[in-house]
Amino acid sequence: MTEPAPAKLNLCLHVTGQRADGYHLLDSLVAFTSVGDHVTATPAERLTLSIDGPFAPGLSSAAENLVLRAARLLDPDRGAHVHLHKALPVAAGIGGGSADAAATLRVLSRLWDLPLPDPASVLGLGADVPACLHPGLLRMRGIGQDLTRLGDLPSLPLLLVNPGVALSTPAVFDGLETKTNPPVDDAMPAPTETEAWVGWLVRQRNDLAAPAIAAQPVIGRVLDALAARPGARLARMSGSGATCFAIFADPAQRDAATEALRAAQPDWWIMPTGEWAR
Repeated sequence: MTEPAPAKLNLCLHVTGQRADGYHLLDSLVAFTSVGDHVTATPAERLTLSIDGPFAPGLSSAAENLVLRAARLLDPDRGAHVHLHKALPVAAGIGGGSADAAATLRVLSRLWDLPLPDPASVLGLGADVPACLHPGLLRMRGIGQDLTRLGDLPSLPLLLVNPGVALSTPAVFDGLETKTNPPVDDAMPAPTETEAWVGWLVRQRNDLAAPAIAAQPVIGRVLDALAARPGARLARMSGSGATCFAIFADPAQRDAATEALRAAQPDWWIMPTGEWAR
């Protein structure tokens, strides 16, 4: 049995406060692309994990891996062989580890014939895991547990770019100058009204972009390179970085940007897409 673990994009991310226990309060619009990892599970007596894929060297199959932690959360006593195909960059702001954990929960719930845990019970695996359990267009608030489903997004020409640098999420949050910022504008047009919706999205923010760029200035170069391409309607960083994305006016302009950036920056991870995980 196989489950996709789609890349999560924070289309906008507003940091609205910080709790006494240190957790930051967020208001974010989240969507999941058709690009991602895959998790496969087969029956076995013991719980084991193997990993392959272009970004497998950045991961360990030791017990603290989120995939194994997710499996033990679902049932600490059952066995399975879990295989992770790692196609997404690691520590990249696109929820790779959280998406892998959520996909593990989904595939093992099928294999073991168990119900999925409720979102609150998986928060210990990571703040993004509740959102990744049921991919779609979501508004994510609080520390990640307050989720509102917003329906589906129409296809949009997208380009994802990661310059190959990793960022520590806690360090990026620590770099925030202001931790109490305005929330997402509630007057969001319907996503099917593409022109109005993209225009609304442009007026939102990612409050983590400034501290991420301060830590890794190459992120600013990525954003500038995306914004300068013909047809780019929005260029923004996802999550705590370093992956950035651009929405283009049409697929031909996205494809031209893909070709130009791959030629100019052969060491960057550059991935065109346009479909969303449902």
